[in-house]
Amino acid sequence: MTDESRGIGGTIGPPWSVDVLADLHAGVLDDTRAAELWPLVNADPEARAILDALDATQADLAALADAPAPPMPAEFAARLDAALAAEAAAAFPGQAQAAPRQAGPGNAPVVDLAAARRRRNKRLGWAAGVLTAAAAAVVAVTVAIPNTSQQTGTPNVAAPTGPSVGNDGAGAQALVGKAIGVRDFGPLQNEDRLDACIAAAGLDPKVRPEGIRPVNVGGKAGVMIILTTGKLAQFRLVAFGADCGPGNPAVLFDKVVGEK
Repeated sequence: MTDESRGIGGTIGPPWSVDVLADLHAGVLDDTRAAELWPLVNADPEARAILDALDATQADLAALADAPAPPMPAEFAARLDAALAAEAAAAFPGQAQAAPRQAGPGNAPVVDLAAARRRRNKRLGWAAGVLTAAAAAVVAVTVAIPNTSQQTGTPNVAAPTGPSVGNDGAGAQALVGKAIGVRDFGPLQNEDRLDACIAAAGLDPKVRPEGIRPVNVGGKAGVMIILTTGKLAQFRLVAFGADCGPGNPAVLFDKVVGEK
C-alpha cells in the first residue's frame, strides 16, 4: 500500500484512502491503529460503502471456489484429446483406442478435466505398480543370491581401500602422523568388530588405539591400529584382515616403529 497519509505524524480520515480502508478490511493494521479507525470508518457513509464493496468482492472470490468450471473451448478440447490419444498410443501400443466422447453444444467435444485426470492418474498408477513390483523382484533376487567374486568358488571379500603398505608393514610408519586421532573402521565397520579382533590377537584391551584407519596390505583389505608403547615417539602398528573376529585374529602385520 502506498498511502502517504499513513506516515508518522500524518492524519488519517476523510477523504479516506482506499489503501487504508483495504488494509483495515484485511486486518493487516496493528490492533491499536485498527481500534482507532473502526469507529471513524463506521461513522462515514463513503468509507462504509467502500468496505461493503470489499465484502462483496471477497464473497464473489470465495464463491468461485465452488462454482462449476465452464466447458473447455472446442479448439483446446480437440488438441487435448489428440494429445491424450497420442500419449495412450505410445504408452500402450496395440490396444484399442477409447471411443470418442460425446459432443457438447454446437457439436464441440467437451472435455471433463476431472475425468481426464482420473484416467491419466490411473495409467500412471498402473505403471508405478509395475515398476514397484519389478524393483521388489530385483531386491528379492539380490538378497536370495549372495554376491560372489568373479572367480568361481572364491568367496567374496572386501575390496582393499586406503593407502598401500607392504605385507610386512613396510611404509606403514609414514601413515602414523596423519592417522593419529582418526577412527575409520573401514571393512570392519564398527568398534565392536575391531574389539573382537584385538581380543583374538591377545592384545591388552586397556590400551586403546590412538588411531584407526583402513590400509591395503599387499592387495588385502585391512584395518591398522596405532598403539602406544610407553616410550616417547614409539608406536606399535597392528593390521587386521577384513575377516578377523572371535578366534580369528587375522593379523596381517605387527611391528614397532619409532625411537627404540
